[in-house]
Amino acid sequence: MLMDELAVTEIATPPPPVARHRSAYLAELESESIFILREIAAECRNVALLFSGGKDSAVVLHLARKAFAPEKAPVTLLHIDTEQNFPEVIAFRDRMARDTGLPLVVRSLDESIRTGRVRLRHANESRNPHQAVTLLDAIAEFGFDACIGGARRDEEKARAKERVFSFRDDSGQWNPKAQRPELWSLYNARVHKGENMRVFPLSNWTELDVWQYIRQEAIPLPGLYFAHARDVVRRGGALVPVTHLTPAATGDRIENLSVRFRTVGDIPCTAPVESDAATLDDIVDETAATRITERGATRLDDQANDAAMELRKRQGYF
Repeated sequence: MLMDELAVTEIATPPPPVARHRSAYLAELESESIFILREIAAECRNVALLFSGGKDSAVVLHLARKAFAPEKAPVTLLHIDTEQNFPEVIAFRDRMARDTGLPLVVRSLDESIRTGRVRLRHANESRNPHQAVTLLDAIAEFGFDACIGGARRDEEKARAKERVFSFRDDSGQWNPKAQRPELWSLYNARVHKGENMRVFPLSNWTELDVWQYIRQEAIPLPGLYFAHARDVVRRGGALVPVTHLTPAATGDRIENLSVRFRTVGDIPCTAPVESDAATLDDIVDETAATRITERGATRLDDQANDAAMELRKRQGYF
């Protein structure tokens, strides 16, 4: 069986929601996000939705479809592909583009490396921090004046500094001290040529909110988010999946454990957690009980440097 065929079978579509009252709190979050998405459409000319195939971007896509139904959402799906993604996530990305009928633009870090726009220090370096160059090139190529992302303020310190409408200058740079006020939910999306906005409709959501909403709305996801058996090794307090990109080293003890991913980036920087949570109810319960942030527990590149995310964002990262 081809890898792509295998990956397609590992997309998890939750069953229809069981009969339960819709959460008034989630309804408020949904309403705020839909208002933000409609503001983007009203104020911006050419909008991209950054769609990685992860859970947060899946929720944003679902909200965008709701916001503009029965018409198609006025966005282009944009994915900056490190070429080191889990195949399940790529299969999910392609399936959602087909199912929604929205245009999908994929720009590859391989191309940025080939043309000399990105230079890796060594072949095994994580490509995740280098996506900013490819993203900024894609924004310039297509003339996007706004890019919608799934970042949330609860994820880590740099993202907590973000406005909902986050201004980027004509070099793609983010300056947290030069952002626009957002009093009374009034958003200023005016930009000059070459500038753009990054817009975060999930800013006020938490990881638990996201999972409760996924359960309520039966939003499909890659199967990686649900408990499954996987070979891993333990390094620096994290579980590292054993793959062709992250092979076991001499002396590593390979364990086959029940794990799931709380957040998904490229393979070299993403670690699973031990878990038996195989259903949305299980994941909601597990998330409610945890005291460790999803990125703090599972993103190896963030653990290496507390200031890593803010530096990347200043350079044009998501």
